[in-house]
Amino acid sequence: MAVRYGAPAPGPRGMEIEKYIFADDRDLVSMSLGGDAVAFEHLFNRYRDSILQLYTIRAGGNRDDADDLLQEVFIKVYLKLNRYDSGYTFGQWVYTIARNTFIDFVRKRREDLSLDTFHDGHPAVSPSSPIPTPEESFISSQQKAQLEHHLGRMTPRYRRLIELRFFRDLSYEEIAAELAIPMGTVKTQIHRAREQLCRFITDNSDILP
Repeated sequence: MAVRYGAPAPGPRGMEIEKYIFADDRDLVSMSLGGDAVAFEHLFNRYRDSILQLYTIRAGGNRDDADDLLQEVFIKVYLKLNRYDSGYTFGQWVYTIARNTFIDFVRKRREDLSLDTFHDGHPAVSPSSPIPTPEESFISSQQKAQLEHHLGRMTPRYRRLIELRFFRDLSYEEIAAELAIPMGTVKTQIHRAREQLCRFITDNSDILP
């Protein structure tokens, strides 16, 4: 089952819901880099439905593929957030990551699918600035600590898969070779690993102080 990115769970932070609803994207990015998981969830949710809809259409109506791609984008955006270049709108940046993720998916399927309308009017941009500024590095230290906390909670097998897929950027084929396991097993376990990490990221009751 795919992870759902819905409204934050009720709790003390629920009283502050309006500050997230009315914040602009750049403010939510800053809060997210400060380790605010609620801000990140609100930020991603602004683009979630349109990305999922486009993925569903481009994947020929296959909702499982669309959900897998959305999970992939969710994690990539979370991991790359400190490299976001504010010279572009956040929408441009996140759609470029989503588009590049879909291109990789298409190449694996060896299908000739059109990507022309994916950006929803946004021009292609570089998905990230390669080197964070000193300010970005400072702001993201709390997010880094939160990420390490999430990874520490993961099943060791799943954590290893996340490291291979997102930190070493290995393909499914390369991961299968690295771990000496069948491709079908890789796909199933990566799906479960992504789902577990997405759940930890959006678990607003488990935010570091």
